Amino acid sequence: MTEYALYKGDELLLIDTLTELAEFKDVKRKTILFYATPIYRKRTKERSWYVIKIEDEES
Repeated sequence: MTEYALYKGDELLLIDTLTELAEFKDVKRKTILFYATPIYRKRTKERSWYVIKIEDEES
């Protein structure tokens, strides 16, 4: 299972699956995926939401 970390600026809010993060933020899964893209990072300020995919050590 792939997990993602949701941040607001430097503050870690939650580590969970895409579905759980989407429910937490009350947005669609594709919105959470967009938060993880470089283009989103480029368009927003440092204090914005962003998502980082957590790589599984076994992969």
